[in-house]
Amino acid sequence: MALPSIARRLRTRHPLCLSLTLLHHHHHHPIPNSPYSSLSLHPHLSQPFYPTPVVPSQTPRHFSTLRPFSAEIPHHPLGFNGQRFNTDHSHHLGLTQFLELLTSTSGLASEADAMAFLDESGVEPKRDTVFQAIWELRGDWKLAFLGFKWGEKWGCCDEEACSLMVWVLGSHRKFSTAWCLIRDLNQALMDTRRAMLIMIDRYASANHPSKAIKTFQIMEKFRLSPDQEAFHFLLNALCKNGNMEEAEEFMLLSKKFFPLEVEGFNIVLNGWCNISVDVYQAKRVWREMSKYCITPDATSYTHMISCFSKVGNLFDSLRLYDEMKKRDWVPGLKVYNSLIYVLTRENCFKEALKVLDKVKEIGLQPDATTYNSMIGPLCESKKLEEAQQMLSSMINDNLSPTIETYHAFLQSPGSKATLEVLNRMKKANLGPNGNTFLMILEKFFILEQPGKALEIWNEMKNYGVVPDSTHYTSMVQGLATCGLLTKAKELLAEMTSNGFPEDPKLKKLLKKPIGASVKGKRRVRQVNQAKGINLKQDRVVRSRSPRQSRKKKTSSE
Repeated sequence: MALPSIARRLRTRHPLCLSLTLLHHHHHHPIPNSPYSSLSLHPHLSQPFYPTPVVPSQTPRHFSTLRPFSAEIPHHPLGFNGQRFNTDHSHHLGLTQFLELLTSTSGLASEADAMAFLDESGVEPKRDTVFQAIWELRGDWKLAFLGFKWGEKWGCCDEEACSLMVWVLGSHRKFSTAWCLIRDLNQALMDTRRAMLIMIDRYASANHPSKAIKTFQIMEKFRLSPDQEAFHFLLNALCKNGNMEEAEEFMLLSKKFFPLEVEGFNIVLNGWCNISVDVYQAKRVWREMSKYCITPDATSYTHMISCFSKVGNLFDSLRLYDEMKKRDWVPGLKVYNSLIYVLTRENCFKEALKVLDKVKEIGLQPDATTYNSMIGPLCESKKLEEAQQMLSSMINDNLSPTIETYHAFLQSPGSKATLEVLNRMKKANLGPNGNTFLMILEKFFILEQPGKALEIWNEMKNYGVVPDSTHYTSMVQGLATCGLLTKAKELLAEMTSNGFPEDPKLKKLLKKPIGASVKGKRRVRQVNQAKGINLKQDRVVRSRSPRQSRKKKTSSE
């Protein structure tokens, strides 16, 4: 079963023939286990992409996971044994007592005093206790490092504990101290491979791509071989943090040692398609693959379809899906999720439901992302009844709503409905978190409802969310733009009293006359409405742009 109505609509806009086989049943060939095994199928790429007059890529409406670097520490460190993070088991090993003991040293003058206090406590640390304490104290690197040093004194720090400590230090940008640990590991003839990979990952996360690359290059000095696995790890670390240019440049410069192949290009392609969502660069990388005689595989097509879907390019999403099947690649669930999203977004909800039925027919199991791909665009289009229906279907399929599901419903303009969604999130143990409230605050300021923004601001503490500098900045800017300069100044004073650095731009904004701020705000709103720009989505995407977030990141050492 095809989509003739969409086909006719698209063919009237584009002379390029498009065979819509979206819902046809084909004989599927299994995807090879290795991407390299497919290279002999098609010696050349198809024709390069033609420019299509579609929705601009700078204002995509989609679920994005990219965030600027912040002091918030990630919750899933690299390659560690998850069983050792079992808190219940660790508490039986005296973790609570160990943590309390470390915390009680915070008022001591020096590390020597703290170590003496720990020695006199009569507590003998154990290996798993030290490891778990480092993890529990990952937000306070000084206490974590004290626990590590004391455990080291008792011989309780193995290679995994050292690597975890390197991760904590790198997450706080204490790279010099982390390098000291790695040198100690190397001198003790312990394996430093994981610690070196962690340094690559943390450098990339801190927006130091050149240092991440340098770390890879000096692996040999630590008796390690910079093999292809480490090479791909470096490319992944760079791209997931928005450094696609550096990753691609290093990949091309290293082609004598690591021959160009589809997997490396897929890593770079994933960065452009799913991290920055830059269609222009994604097309360029696709053409580069053709230049180097690299044949795209199923992963390549999946990334490109995802990218076109996120910017609302229905035509090229369906065209690549058709081409993918002609080349005997089996579309996976990610491809169908992308198609469901773009169809729903482009007012083809019935066809999206047909694709959902197709997914079930071919034996794929829809996941939460499948339903979020419909709920999100429906909420953006204010089709809340259909969104509620999809939420019910999601629950009927034994799938639990995710934080992205609730974030979609938070686009409703009413503060009462917002509080209802927040309460449901809390009951489901899905937040709300700092990003949730930041999104709500920006929504109400865009709707010119500063009173409701203040209501939500006062509700944050009831959900255990402590405002950070980003929340304060959003509130001060929003209140000042709406003419509430007195309240904005109060929050700015509260921001500085809580230890956050004062932003000169905020002070300058608060010095403007109220009339000028309101006039400027209305003018921006009118210009954006004239351009047909979704203000909320434009704000979210710009704040997550890797190129802009790089400018805000600063080095610490």
